[in-house]
Amino acid sequence: MGISHVLRGSEWLVSTAKHLLLYQALGWPPPRFAHLPLLLNRDGSKLSKRQGDIFLESFAAAGFLPDALLDIITNCGSGFPENQMGRTLPELVAQFDLTRITCHSALLDLEKLPEFNRLHLRRLVSNETQRRQLVEKLQLLVEEAFGSQLPDRAVLDPAYVERIILLRQGHICRLQDLVSPAHSFLWTRPAVGRTQLGAISEQVDVIAKRVLRLLEGPGASLTQDVLNAELKKLSEGLPGTKHSNVMKLLRVALSGQPQGPPVAEMMVSLGPKEVRERIQKVLSS
Repeated sequence: MGISHVLRGSEWLVSTAKHLLLYQALGWPPPRFAHLPLLLNRDGSKLSKRQGDIFLESFAAAGFLPDALLDIITNCGSGFPENQMGRTLPELVAQFDLTRITCHSALLDLEKLPEFNRLHLRRLVSNETQRRQLVEKLQLLVEEAFGSQLPDRAVLDPAYVERIILLRQGHICRLQDLVSPAHSFLWTRPAVGRTQLGAISEQVDVIAKRVLRLLEGPGASLTQDVLNAELKKLSEGLPGTKHSNVMKLLRVALSGQPQGPPVAEMMVSLGPKEVRERIQKVLSS
């Protein structure tokens, strides 16, 4: 087969003499053998197929990218000038040096995998062709997660889905994160009661009307910078109403959640039409 080098785990070292004898018996020139330190769990125990979640299929189903897995494994191991996150396969090939392999086993800390995945996901997002593929995957995830709960099919529009990916790329580790409960407001309308909003501020109607006027004015383009500046003015002239309470009220009105992305980002994500409908719902409740 023309194989010149065999790199394999150190557990094969005891069998090497037998393998060399087989090559000799067959009259074949043997390849050069090198034995690598093992990849172990963080606690030093051996990786085993009896750990059901160690299979590649499990990582793929959970939304982890092949490049991220390759990156974390090589980062834990040796053979490279230095350990760094975010390397691609071509970079790993260029940097690999057999003389840098150490004798120490590598401990695989899978708790760091989400951060590795975040880096490689952002790389995909920055590439237009790969971003389109991410849009298609997210559309399928949204349909699978919410199905009949979708208010209309507009949330599956490629332009909308792409906008969500671009805005949230630095805040997620996997594409699946965008269909988690924390991001459900992007795809379904929250059920928010008047009592819930009134507990945050007594100025619900005034704040809602000011937001509607903001959407109709020159800031209706809904850029984050414009919105951040305009939202800071919403509490002006409202006695006893803090800016933080206004933001909390709007966040709950738009998402049904007390915590989440900045309100300006929420508004840009949802778009002016959807924001207007959700705020009008507050006034009519």
